[in-house]
Amino acid sequence: MTLFTTLLVLIAERLFKLGEHWQLDHRLEVLFRRVKRYSLFHTLLMAIVAMAVVYLVQRALYGLLFNVPLLIMWILLGLLCIGAGKTRMHYHAYLKAAARKDSHACDSMASELTLIHGVPPGCDEREYLRELQNALLWINFRFYLAPLFWFVVGGPLGPVTLTGYAFLRAWQTWLARYQTPHHRLQSGIDGILHVLDWVPVRLVGVVYALLGHGEKALPAWFASLGDRHTSQYQVLTQLAQFSLAREPHMDTVETPKAAVSMAKKTSLVVVVITALLTIYGTLI
Repeated sequence: MTLFTTLLVLIAERLFKLGEHWQLDHRLEVLFRRVKRYSLFHTLLMAIVAMAVVYLVQRALYGLLFNVPLLIMWILLGLLCIGAGKTRMHYHAYLKAAARKDSHACDSMASELTLIHGVPPGCDEREYLRELQNALLWINFRFYLAPLFWFVVGGPLGPVTLTGYAFLRAWQTWLARYQTPHHRLQSGIDGILHVLDWVPVRLVGVVYALLGHGEKALPAWFASLGDRHTSQYQVLTQLAQFSLAREPHMDTVETPKAAVSMAKKTSLVVVVITALLTIYGTLI
């Protein structure tokens, strides 16, 4: 059921998931605004409670009406957790602004796209565009590939593990947008996601390595297997940049398009691999 649900969710996400309506991150903002304490304990507690609620709902629906309500629940939850509807709108708005040379609108949309890791101060245009590429690659990982990984790895409990990851992602995004760096540090969210992203980053990274310059990317990928300290963002984007080296751009429109094109290829490869593993019985 995991493969069937995944394909339906990805199709539905591409067809009509625009804006915030079907985004779990947006739905949780009401809850996050009520939080007054920021600590690792509270972050873990909130995520565990969210996962427990989904688990109880799943247990309640199991075996009911030939599991049709359960399938609907899987699809709806997958649609809420997988995909970046509003962020995709920011990306298209950036391209339109870049095409008409509107630097103010470009900077505004770029700041949304680079919300989590930001752009180093004082960088030149080439470095700025590379950081924008990296941000788009990371968005693809954070909203598509990593949730898909936890959905598949969870097996029969896929909705539970998916909810846990999507909840933590939403909490990090909300803290980055509305709270101070100190509150974000207190919450421990970056450390939690650093651990959770370790395996999926390496799995996605090897796809980037194979799609790009293998003679450069594969040694870097092998080196990352023993690296527990470098941020997962840096590991993933470094491997992806080896692939993007084939298409050097200094254009404000073509540079982000190259990153998105590479991200789509990687997503397709990951989905195909998931399908093959499911067909051959490795996954449920």
